[in-house]
Amino acid sequence: MIRKRILRLTAALALVLACIPVLAAGGCAKPQGIRITVAEQYGLAYAPIQIMKEKGYLEIALQSRIKDGRPVTVEWVKLANTSAIREAMLADTLDVAFVGIPPFLIGLDQGTPWRLFTGLSECPLDLMVRADSNATLTTLAGNGKIALPQPGSIQHILLAMAAERQLGDAKTFDRQLVSMKHPDGMQALLSGQDLVAHFTAPPYNYLEADDAGARSILNGEEAMGEPFTFVAGVAEKAFCMDTLRYEAFMEALDQSFAFIESNPTETVSLLSESFELSLEKTDSYLYHRGIIFNKDIRGFDRFSAFMTSAGYLGRTYRKDEAIWGG
Repeated sequence: MIRKRILRLTAALALVLACIPVLAAGGCAKPQGIRITVAEQYGLAYAPIQIMKEKGYLEIALQSRIKDGRPVTVEWVKLANTSAIREAMLADTLDVAFVGIPPFLIGLDQGTPWRLFTGLSECPLDLMVRADSNATLTTLAGNGKIALPQPGSIQHILLAMAAERQLGDAKTFDRQLVSMKHPDGMQALLSGQDLVAHFTAPPYNYLEADDAGARSILNGEEAMGEPFTFVAGVAEKAFCMDTLRYEAFMEALDQSFAFIESNPTETVSLLSESFELSLEKTDSYLYHRGIIFNKDIRGFDRFSAFMTSAGYLGRTYRKDEAIWGG
């Protein structure tokens, strides 16, 4: 009898001690919630992420895996570029983002503890000039400003590849670069501001050509010499090792890919409003201009080798140290 009383008292004491940190909040601790914060960016290349958000696929995938009643929170944040994404991840305020392979490699080279874990899209990228311009890659060298998302972006590295091949110096244009969001770069180029070219992605390259007669003097695949992934998923290793959240995200991504393929009418309707495009343009740009959505990560070795040889990286990175499961 005494022994049973001691055991009951011990259990009661343990319960009280467990509740002490949260007594001020009105009771004992509730199960900790599951949270994922995902970064959005600009452009049709991110369409599966927009569909995931609109359809609630990530919340559904998380909830289906939770059996103890824990709450689920998915937060969506729009960040301008990879620098902002890196800062958010280092501050532990962001779990998942989508970036190009070159800026990912630069972050890795500078100590960011992240990994590529999935591809998202391949799409045409173009170095656009105004309709009245006779510019070529050769005549642009040393003449005027070129807008792109930021130094170290995939557009920057593709431009450097083309410069090395055609002009003999990968860093020919490095002093001419101006960092601009895609919509701002489009407006600056077409308004005749102090820009001679804009290296951009869908829908902005399409809009510049269709609405203002701008033309491409270099496309991404020409610069690279082979097809490549434009946007890939990045996360810190801790997220990739968190089976519940990682697998839920991958399931939601698969559902988004499948929805875009199987439901073009609803996809166009959803994305037309999000990207402020007409239904006709959204359908044309998304389904008929060469955008491909898949999980493949293509071009990693080529980017890594070139960026090392050109001095943008301190060393070459292997897939097994940069890609989760690679």
